[in-house]
Amino acid sequence: MFVKVCGLSTPASVLAAAAAGADAVGFVLTPSPREVTPARARELLAHVPAGVAAVGVFRHEPAADAVALARAAGLDWVQLHGDRTPADVRAVHDAGLKVIRAVTMAAGPEAFASWGEDLLLIDAAVPGSGEAWDYALVRAKGLAGRDWLLAGGLGPANVADAAAQAGAWGVDVSSGVESTRGVKDLAMVSAFVNAAKSA
Repeated sequence: MFVKVCGLSTPASVLAAAAAGADAVGFVLTPSPREVTPARARELLAHVPAGVAAVGVFRHEPAADAVALARAAGLDWVQLHGDRTPADVRAVHDAGLKVIRAVTMAAGPEAFASWGEDLLLIDAAVPGSGEAWDYALVRAKGLAGRDWLLAGGLGPANVADAAAQAGAWGVDVSSGVESTRGVKDLAMVSAFVNAAKSA
């Protein structure tokens, strides 16, 4: 199970995620309680071990702006939320970076087709709520054989079951491992990664 821990903002949280075995860490470079500057992301990148993907997360910024910010932060991956087009994915790839394209369960069928992204991330119909949802519904999206991440309402207690219900290739967590909004609980980070990896 591929595991991404997102919204990290301190060296301790990066180290906790990596020590637990996370495959990727995410730094939010868009307005959010978890936002960090590109300079801060570059500092945190120094604590990311080789082999762990470091991802810059963006919401509505144009793809070219996301690329520029990711480069300023020294990141190799860009995660695109919001209304996107295949051209956005191509723009990031043309810049030499990898792409995670995020969609919500409320999106139309065309959003679940492959646009050439490296990973697809599927979030709840109302992203950011932190609430669990009917993860089994993802199975109807025809994603068998593709690499994709399940997100939304996941935590240490439900990640294994949710991933099994959805048939997920990987999982992504942010608020589900926080003690307060934007503040990671290091024990929960470790517990989440361990639970996902044992699924």
